[in-house]
Amino acid sequence: MNYWLLKTEPNTFGWNDLVKEKKSVWDGVRNFQARKNLKSMSVGDLAFIYHTGDEKSVVGIAKVIKAPYPEPKDKNWIAVDISPSKKLKNPVSLAEVKATKKLEKMVLVRVSRLSVQPVSKSEFESVISMSEKTR
Repeated sequence: MNYWLLKTEPNTFGWNDLVKEKKSVWDGVRNFQARKNLKSMSVGDLAFIYHTGDEKSVVGIAKVIKAPYPEPKDKNWIAVDISPSKKLKNPVSLAEVKATKKLEKMVLVRVSRLSVQPVSKSEFESVISMSEKTR
């Protein structure tokens, strides 16, 4: 299993929208590195949903439920289908991630604008652990 982070503007399509719809096509990604990351996804992989904009926080976990496929409207780009898996107990902010020494090599810290990012298993577990702490 691989782990990922998917960035989204919550006013456009956020965690609550994914929960309401129960599944969604993750498309519209127009960056070559992000496309490469989408192509590397497999059914069963888990992905953090990260809200951009004012929130700048990891808010939930989605599961990849359909392998990568060409976008219907533009075959040059890739989509995957996801479903909500779990809302984090507490959002984990970008500031918290950046302040955590063991996450200093996380793509979110180094290449923060990339919309589809790989996450290591240890990074994934660390962010989950951070979300479970009482604030």
